Amino acid sequence: MAHPYPIREIARQAGLSEATVDRVLNNRGGVRESTTREVHQAIKDLDRQRTQVRIGGRTFMIDIVMQAPERFSSAVRAALEAELPSLRPAVMRSRFHFRETGPVEELIATLDRVAQRGGCQGIVLKAPDVPEVTAAVGRLAAVGIPVVTLVTDLPSSARRSYVGIDNRAAGATAAYLVGQWLGDRPGNVLTTVSRGFFRGEEEREMGFRSALRNAHPGRTLVEVTDSDGLDATQRDLVLRVLRRDPDIRAVYSIGGGNTATIQAFEELGRGYEVFIAHDLDHDNTRLLRERRLSAVLHHDLRQDMRRACQIIMRAHGALPDDGPSLPSPIQVVTPYNMPPDVA
Repeated sequence: MAHPYPIREIARQAGLSEATVDRVLNNRGGVRESTTREVHQAIKDLDRQRTQVRIGGRTFMIDIVMQAPERFSSAVRAALEAELPSLRPAVMRSRFHFRETGPVEELIATLDRVAQRGGCQGIVLKAPDVPEVTAAVGRLAAVGIPVVTLVTDLPSSARRSYVGIDNRAAGATAAYLVGQWLGDRPGNVLTTVSRGFFRGEEEREMGFRSALRNAHPGRTLVEVTDSDGLDATQRDLVLRVLRRDPDIRAVYSIGGGNTATIQAFEELGRGYEVFIAHDLDHDNTRLLRERRLSAVLHHDLRQDMRRACQIIMRAHGALPDDGPSLPSPIQVVTPYNMPPDVA
């Protein structure tokens, strides 16, 4: 794989030893396939960041560690890389550790490896709110690596700050929209959650349930969970619920998998009156343009990633403190007010 970078630079980007990178680049064998992918990904990341690397100023290496569907992690990567020029004269270098699902122990191992390898000035983290993750964040803080949680928080951990929307308010907003659009028509509401241990999703569900119960106490909520927000698992879970409950007329998608949810309705010849989703990823953008979603609750990921980087810089004294971090504004997006930068 042709590239202009010294082995030392690739090794630092990948978080691997120079000897391992040399073996991969020279096809000497004896290296795991996953390690080979890390080296090639590091070269691709360096290609994208080459312009930023040339800029003078202090350099920060940050690691983005996320458990999320590919559609969301890809949006986070694009948002961060789009914001790199706005952080000049500082230079932000980034390494990405994405996974869609898996045991929490694997995610903990990733966080511990980042700490052990060194060279990391901060971590942007989307992870389950479980004691093992909280302990790992504590270990990172103990060695001087600030952690910024993204979209879903770990409030009892030693994280530096949270960046994202007020998830409880987002859930209440969804309940308001569902109530307005359904009006007095009968019907139950399906809520879909990827995993119960993501605090952000839990707070959205709590906000939605509370607001809907107060405004429309007669409506029944039916929950689908543990799909990891993946279409492959979401479809069957939704099909089972729809077969049991013929009165579901609305959907609040907290955790994603919306293409599969819609396919389940269509497979049974069913319709819905309202469908509220989160985030303008590539799936939701398409579904909204096709009028298969009623609205998407959106926040500016580019702004979130810029703020996350600035928080890490402040932790190292590179920027002055500007007080507590406020939640990102919640945008209610319909087919008629799509942001201009959405593909």
